[in-house]
Amino acid sequence: MIHPSAYIDPEAKIGENCEIGAFVYIDKNVVIGDNCIIMPQACILNGTRMGKNNKIYHGAIIGGEPQDLKFRGEETTTEIGDNNMIRENVTIHRGTASKGKTVVGSNNLIMENAHIAHDCEIGSGCIIGNSTKIAGEVIIDDNAILSACVLVHQFTHIAGYVMIQGGSRLNKDIPPYIIVGRDPARYCGLNIVGLRRRGFSNEAIHAIHEAYRLLYGKGNNVSMGVAQIKETLPMTPEVEHILNFVENVATRGIIG
Repeated sequence: MIHPSAYIDPEAKIGENCEIGAFVYIDKNVVIGDNCIIMPQACILNGTRMGKNNKIYHGAIIGGEPQDLKFRGEETTTEIGDNNMIRENVTIHRGTASKGKTVVGSNNLIMENAHIAHDCEIGSGCIIGNSTKIAGEVIIDDNAILSACVLVHQFTHIAGYVMIQGGSRLNKDIPPYIIVGRDPARYCGLNIVGLRRRGFSNEAIHAIHEAYRLLYGKGNNVSMGVAQIKETLPMTPEVEHILNFVENVATRGIIG
């Protein structure tokens, strides 16, 4: 199932039952798991480690060198999990000396023309929309959805179960379970549809709603909101997760 026009370096390791299309380029020091489909004109470059059942569409470039002036050619990797769909012209760059690797989990949909820069950590179950650009060392937790044309500043942390509206520009950390949109980007309520689709109970959603009502309440600053949450709400797992993100995880300050 390898097209005769494809180039595969002799050092590359290709799993069983893979399909490799016309004019694909697979570099040295690459590992591709079983049952992957690499469609025409895709490039899988030095240091890529890919799991099984991934589908890489036309023109995608996985493992390209970082767009970072501090990069000096050090040995780094791009690590892709299982069951990902990486659409046309997506670019994912490998790590730098900072973290040594760029990581994309499993079961993600990364849409056409998206970019994931060096040293990013993308969780599992995420959707990254068309032409969304993610700068270096961004962390995106599981089950986050970024719509089309989102711009993410370097070092930003986006928590799980969020919905980021198309065209948003993010330069602060995004706490879990919420919708972010408008210009400038800000908190727009709970991602209720997403939470229900993921099986969150009505009780859990109510607790999340109450936590954000206090966190973003009338005139509250973040520290005041955190204090009110601790004083008045039961510590469900979801509320504890929100507090931990705000107090311990977020380094750039949370969205307003």
